[in-house]
Amino acid sequence: MDMNELYAIGDVARRTGLSVSAVRYYAEAGVVMPVTTTPAGHRLYDVSAIARLELVRTLRELDASLDEIRQVLAGEATLRDLAATHLALLARQEARLRSRRAVLSTILRQDSTAGQVTLMHKLAGMTDEERDRLIDEFWTEVSTGWEPPTRMVEWWGRARPELPDHPTAAQLEAWIELAELARDPEFRQAVRRELYEACTTGAGPLMSSAPMLDSLEAATPIGEAAMEAAREGVPPDSPRGREVADRWIGWLTGIFATPENPGIPDTPEFRIETADHMLAGAEWDRTPPDPAGPLDRYMALVTAVNDVPPERFPYEWLAAALRASAQPAR
Repeated sequence: MDMNELYAIGDVARRTGLSVSAVRYYAEAGVVMPVTTTPAGHRLYDVSAIARLELVRTLRELDASLDEIRQVLAGEATLRDLAATHLALLARQEARLRSRRAVLSTILRQDSTAGQVTLMHKLAGMTDEERDRLIDEFWTEVSTGWEPPTRMVEWWGRARPELPDHPTAAQLEAWIELAELARDPEFRQAVRRELYEACTTGAGPLMSSAPMLDSLEAATPIGEAAMEAAREGVPPDSPRGREVADRWIGWLTGIFATPENPGIPDTPEFRIETADHMLAGAEWDRTPPDPAGPLDRYMALVTAVNDVPPERFPYEWLAAALRASAQPAR
């Protein structure tokens, strides 16, 4: 285009992809004015005006308002400022759309009533503080009316849903289901019964006793060392693998040790037996029992909300390390 040439409104429309009425509208709105008019009243635009109209068209397609466009054209705001503003708006719109999609998906799956739809919409829009309060109330009720060990209540409470700033629709769906369950008195009582029975029947009193909880806490750093070694691909029969195996056996043989009873002797046979137990644990981990209890459902939903599956314990790696450690050190 000639920098000095003036173009009639029809030419301007063709060059910018706007309609003639749109070019006329932007002039009347004071966004992009014609350079001059002919004696017959026809509007004429120069190259600079055409470039501004092309920018106007682009910004309008990005949902910029006329006031925002005027500010950019007048130099009162930069394109960067406008982009930042609209990016924030888009993020909020995306969040609302994800929330609506999650609610609609849940409605289709559950054949929900009008009241349930209202509740789901409220649950999807809860703040971080409101979500934390709901989970705190859930665990408070689950542990009320009996006396579970304080440390176990703390462990249970650490399994918390952490909905990110920009959750996916799947995360929102999981949160809606989890929040509905956490509010449900029957679900709370079901989890309470499950944990009460687990802690008070069979081996529960022993496993929830203070000495056993002390022992389980002592095993945590050893388990973390095994997970780190497996994650890094450390050979189970390496010196580091033997070190982890030795620490594990040292912990295991000392669980029931007393001044009068030294505990389980550390023998090659015991290490191989422990390795077999590890492999059985791996099989159980791959195929957990079905049907899952209410606590399992709670934990599965927490995992879905957080979208960070808990790292699996390296049963097979530790079994191999224990077997290797049953042989004399080379």
